[in-house]
Amino acid sequence: MLIYIILFAPLFGSLFAGLFSFSKKNILSAIVPIISLSVALVSAFIMLFRIQDGYVEYLDIATWISTGHFNASFGFMIDGISMIMILVVLIVSLLVHIYSIGYMSEDKGFNKFFCFLSAFVFSMLVLVMSDNFLGLFIGWEGVGLCSWMLIGFWYHKNSASFAANEAFIMNRIADLAMLLAIFLIFSTFNSIKYSEVFAYVDEISTFSLSLIGILLFIGAMGKSAQFPLHTWLADAMEGPTPVSALIHAATMVTAGVYLVIRANPIYDLIPNVASFITYLGAFVAIFAATMALVNKDLKRIIAYSTLSQLGYMFVAAGLGYYYIALFHLMTHAFFKSLLFLGAGNVMHAMNDNLDITKMGGLFKSLKFSAILMTIASVALAGIYPFAGFFSKDKILEVAFIDGGVFLWLILLITAFLTAFYSFRLLMLVFFVPKNHYLHPHEASKIMLFSMIPLGILAIISGFIEGKFHHYLDKFYLPKTEIFIEQNILVILIAIAILVALSGILFAIIVYRKNYKILSQNSCIYKLLFNQYYIPKIYDIFIIKPYKTISSCLWKEIDLKIIDFIVDFIAKSFIRSGTKARKMQSGNLNHSLIFMVCGIFIMIAMLTLLV
Repeated sequence: MLIYIILFAPLFGSLFAGLFSFSKKNILSAIVPIISLSVALVSAFIMLFRIQDGYVEYLDIATWISTGHFNASFGFMIDGISMIMILVVLIVSLLVHIYSIGYMSEDKGFNKFFCFLSAFVFSMLVLVMSDNFLGLFIGWEGVGLCSWMLIGFWYHKNSASFAANEAFIMNRIADLAMLLAIFLIFSTFNSIKYSEVFAYVDEISTFSLSLIGILLFIGAMGKSAQFPLHTWLADAMEGPTPVSALIHAATMVTAGVYLVIRANPIYDLIPNVASFITYLGAFVAIFAATMALVNKDLKRIIAYSTLSQLGYMFVAAGLGYYYIALFHLMTHAFFKSLLFLGAGNVMHAMNDNLDITKMGGLFKSLKFSAILMTIASVALAGIYPFAGFFSKDKILEVAFIDGGVFLWLILLITAFLTAFYSFRLLMLVFFVPKNHYLHPHEASKIMLFSMIPLGILAIISGFIEGKFHHYLDKFYLPKTEIFIEQNILVILIAIAILVALSGILFAIIVYRKNYKILSQNSCIYKLLFNQYYIPKIYDIFIIKPYKTISSCLWKEIDLKIIDFIVDFIAKSFIRSGTKARKMQSGNLNHSLIFMVCGIFIMIAMLTLLV
């Protein structure tokens, strides 16, 4: 019964809000989804205490597809991994829903927004609760569809429509690989159920497992915006800010990390693919952090931060420390959603202006938002005792132990950059002299109220690391123990904290004294500001040739050949019908003549056949 409530309560809220989609604002379209999510969250906490010591709860609703040797059911399960994901999704989603009441209060699409938002949550729950790869794919496509609707929610803006289409199309590219992986899984294992597939992975050739692992990870690269399928993530900031908080913290981009964690029995047997995931994650971590250093857009800076932190998660997963990747996913969800909601408060105060160089002096007017965003930024930087310290520090430790000094140095440099750009944002928004002529005001009480729990979780959630580890240890995740000498551990922790503090202090000094580190005319600045010119490269070598080929095919093939053939057939029938119409003149003599002619033709044909 609890599984039904957890899974379908958000769907009920979405359908209820959908009833008012084309009506005037109705507060019930927000209240009912919020109550539904609250009921689902309470049910999830009850379920948390039932899912312990390796126990897994299963629910098989009905047969879905049954043909030949292929069988798929509407099957769901809750184990330790999915339980953590369910709690993260529901906690963050509930608070984002509450925040959205204030944020979207003046929007004409208020009712429709809550319909889409709850549908987003439902799709994510289908993804994480499914007991088979095909059910996961349905949720996978569901979050893709909902992200398209929400990123392009203000579709009257060309930039929003473009961003929605970009996210949707780029994920379709990755999802093709994901679908091929599912076909290959079935042809290899004769099943798509996790329990049946993972039970026989030891008997499958390394080549087949490597191919499955690569295809699954390409799907994960799309959803989690890993290079080179990363450009949609920053552009997705065109959607309403609560959407950004949900996408970056609890739903879409975390799906790729979840997939790798879920498929851990496969990746443990293909170390080469796992190594690729590790080093790609490290590259993306520092790659995204460098772009955040010079960006002026408030939400894009936070988006690049998400991209960078996803890289950290993939490093941990690639090294086989899946519980650490999941732990960082959880802590990151709390402080990243808090950062985005704080950014929404700043946007409201600044009449939707996003250029942080044209802000400044907002601390006096937005003290509460500034404090909460500072908490989130300190957690992101990884300063003790905030949540980010516990999860990010674990990744640095395992990178040093299993990845080597080079990998550890990349992540350490990234940690410095993370601390720097996080406090660059805070300084330019709140603490440097005023650089605008507006009269900003603090966000509404309901928006601030929804942020307080996230602020608390951003501080304290790291302290549950021991219980988190113990809980997941019962579900047979590999590499749950870190073997490192105590004195080396102390040194690594000290270095990580000093590096993060150095980044913070450097940012404070630079922007308080108004030092110029990089000229806007310098090659490095232009390279970082233009995202290494990757979007331009895509435009020149992929988008424009594709448009040219499509235009040529449309004009030369579609119009001149296909349309010509279709039109010729249609016109031939029209002409023959026009001429045959004379046969139906109503004149009895004409009808008799045609009948006689028809009889003669039939006799002639029969004669020839005989």
